[in-house]
Amino acid sequence: MEITNVMEYEAIAKEKLPKMVYEYYASGAEDQWTLQENRNAFSRILFRPRILIDVTKIDMTTTVLGFKISMPIMIAPTAMQKMAHPEGEYATARAASAAGTIMTLSTWATSSVEEVASTGPGIRFFQLYVYKDRNVVAQLVRRAERAGFKAIALTVDTPRLGRREADIKNRFTLPPYLTLKNFEGLNLGKMDKTNDSGLTSYVAGQVDQSLSWKDVKWLQTITHMPILVKGVMTAEDTRIAIQAGAAGIIVSNHGARQLDYVPATINCLEEVVKAAQGRVPVFLDGGVRRGTDVFKALALGASGIFIGRPVLFSLAAEGEAGVRKVLQMLRSEFELTMALSGCTSLKEITRNHIVTEADMRHPVARL
Repeated sequence: MEITNVMEYEAIAKEKLPKMVYEYYASGAEDQWTLQENRNAFSRILFRPRILIDVTKIDMTTTVLGFKISMPIMIAPTAMQKMAHPEGEYATARAASAAGTIMTLSTWATSSVEEVASTGPGIRFFQLYVYKDRNVVAQLVRRAERAGFKAIALTVDTPRLGRREADIKNRFTLPPYLTLKNFEGLNLGKMDKTNDSGLTSYVAGQVDQSLSWKDVKWLQTITHMPILVKGVMTAEDTRIAIQAGAAGIIVSNHGARQLDYVPATINCLEEVVKAAQGRVPVFLDGGVRRGTDVFKALALGASGIFIGRPVLFSLAAEGEAGVRKVLQMLRSEFELTMALSGCTSLKEITRNHIVTEADMRHPVARL
């Protein structure tokens, strides 16, 4: 059966993967309200298309931290991709490179920074969890930089792991034939089988709960790579992040896997963009499944978006080809949305191309 959109890969992945693995990828925290809301919030934003504009040529290219990419659609960090497919992060890296976009490698990848670099050229970012042992962190950051990674995406919403009930029920743990490759040789690459989620125990034991803004400053002293702060949802934290030297902000609720009942990221985006005042780029992570979603995020001021689960599900279904197809489908849907909205380049996408629920309550204010 011909796959016609990104969502269709989820059902295929669910069929193919062991229950423990599928539910680890698919689930959110607690009641999963935010998980639904990350999607639903997009459906409440509507278009105001402009007509009779020459859309023969459409340019979707952009630059992120000075790196030119083919489209504002990038790959978010997702852990343990070899659980989805034997080629795991290798396949994802090759697909991103072929699409001319950025891949973010997870700290908890099942392939190391060096292995991913060996797949060939490509712009890659490294997602970082800060461990209690700062020597481990410094070593990891140095290795990523040496391997040619271009930026650090510092995850800041995980002092403790969110409560993911499927993982507790399934007693989730990394399958024994896999390791967290970046920690092989540091004796931190394996996860114990526990009575609840093995990952929860691992995080409690290894990840530093004392992480604070001073550590964002410390990171800048050990690397030349720019730092994106991933997990910002408020104007207050946006201002502090910029003061602390962040090169960019990723608006993220960790795929709705941390604190349930936070708003959808698309609903936090405008607040963060306004607080940033153009000083640093703001990116959106969470709930993007259509080219229309990409357009809505850019109309609200995002410089680009990241996709997570669609990569895992397509990887499980079809390996590298699946991930390529997801990037291709999102690209062509986004291009069509631009054409039908009357935009020929990203800079032409404006706030006036959409209408939000807030706008509907105060219709005159904006136009």
